[in-house]
Amino acid sequence: MDNPFQLITDAFAADYQINLSIQGLDGRIMLTLSNSGRVVAKRMISAEQRNDPERLKRLVQSIQFGIAIEQGHCAVAILESMTDGGTRSLPPPASDRHRPTMGL
Repeated sequence: MDNPFQLITDAFAADYQINLSIQGLDGRIMLTLSNSGRVVAKRMISAEQRNDPERLKRLVQSIQFGIAIEQGHCAVAILESMTDGGTRSLPPPASDRHRPTMGL
C-alpha cells in the first residue's frame, strides 16, 4: 500500500503548507492546508479513510473540489476535469464581477 501521508503531500504540497496532527487514539488525524498564513482547508481524516487508498483518493478530490469552488472555478468544469482522470486543466476562476450574487 502507498504511504497515505505521501499521497496527501503529493496532492497539496505544490500550493499549500500541510499540517497533519493526531487527533485521538483511534487514529484520526487533522489535515490543515494553509497558504500565506491563511487556512484554506481543514479536514478530519479517519483511520479508515487513511488506510483505504480509494477512500483517501476520494477525500483528496473532495478537498480539491472544495478549494476550487472557493477560488471561483466553475463546478461543472471541475467535475468534468475530475471524471476525465484529471487530464484537462481547469479554466481560470471567474472574476468577482462575473460571479452570481445568489440574490443578495
